[in-house]
Amino acid sequence: MRHGQALVLFSGGQDSTTCLAWALEHFGHVETIGFDYGQRHQVELQARQQVLTALRAEFAQWRERLGEDHMIDLAVLGQISDTALTRETEIVMDAAGLPNTFVPGRNLLFFQLAAAVGYRRGLHTLVGGMCETDFSGYPDCRDDTLKALQVAVSLGMGQRFTFETPLMWLDKADTWQLAHTLGGQALVDIVLEQSHTCYHGVRETRHAWGYGCGNCPACALRKAGFERWQALQN
Repeated sequence: MRHGQALVLFSGGQDSTTCLAWALEHFGHVETIGFDYGQRHQVELQARQQVLTALRAEFAQWRERLGEDHMIDLAVLGQISDTALTRETEIVMDAAGLPNTFVPGRNLLFFQLAAAVGYRRGLHTLVGGMCETDFSGYPDCRDDTLKALQVAVSLGMGQRFTFETPLMWLDKADTWQLAHTLGGQALVDIVLEQSHTCYHGVRETRHAWGYGCGNCPACALRKAGFERWQALQN
């Protein structure tokens, strides 16, 4: 375990829950930050608190390391975005070949605001669940983007910040395995029961891989990864 401190960009989804567990395993003190940007799947903001509560209850070794949670009102992002995550509209591919679930600038803003909070609280390692392996092609999830942003943020803040992306080169099956490696079945169960990934915010239907509509891109990735992971266990 490292003796430093980290701030995790924590949405309450599968990826950020796994990254939070990773950070708790690797750092002596960990805080979390979330963003309310008017996302149509607002249920993820409730899932955040449920995951945090469950982690504290199930993992005594992490309880003392898990510190303050910060929630940022980023409503302006939803107001200037015309996407399927901020409007009640059908999920389709746009003219640029990206799904219209892409919220331009979202991760760039997330990291910059997290760095501002980290600057104030002495948290210079920022952890995010971005992935370039199983993802929807979002350009702000790419490794090159985040490496460039890390340099810009460090220069602009006058302090060195490190961006950690533990899932960058993992597919969703690997992400399920990482959760199991970090916290066994107890952590997998928290991901299944408490985390939220579905873009439509569906919590009424429980599948083998967790809750969701089962049809949106986020559900499709989560389902496929879970099924590949389960197949590897047999």
